[in-house]
Amino acid sequence: MNGHCHCGDVRWASDAEIAWSCYCHCADCRRNCAAPVTAFIGLPHGSVTWSGDAPHVYNSSKDVERLFCGTCGTPMAYRNARDRVNIHLYTATLDNPEDAAPRFHVFHAEHLHWLNIEDSMPRYAGTAT
Repeated sequence: MNGHCHCGDVRWASDAEIAWSCYCHCADCRRNCAAPVTAFIGLPHGSVTWSGDAPHVYNSSKDVERLFCGTCGTPMAYRNARDRVNIHLYTATLDNPEDAAPRFHVFHAEHLHWLNIEDSMPRYAGTAT
C-alpha cells in the first residue's frame, strides 16, 4: 500500500498487513489535524519506507512525535515511544483510504458531543489496550 501528502512531496509505502485501524477522538489529534476526529492505521515501524522529501518531525509532547510534510503541512504519522511495534499513519494519506475502514474508536471519552458517528464498533475511553 502507498500514501502521500497533499502536494505529493512526502510519500510512504509498505507491504505489511494493517495491524489495526481506528478513529481517534483525543484533543491532541483533533488539534493537530484541525478536525473533529482523525483515523489511523497501524503498521510495523520497519515496514514503512519514505520517499521523496523526508517528513518533518514535531515533538508534540513527551515521547510523542508527529510527522508532517514540510511543504504543504499534511499530517502524515504519529509515533509514540510507548508503542514500540507500530507507527500510526493517518488513514487519509493512503492512496485508497477506502481499503482501511476504522474498526474501533479510541479516546472516546474526549469525543466532541456534537459529532455523532453512528456505528456499532467498540469504543474505548482511552487506548484500546
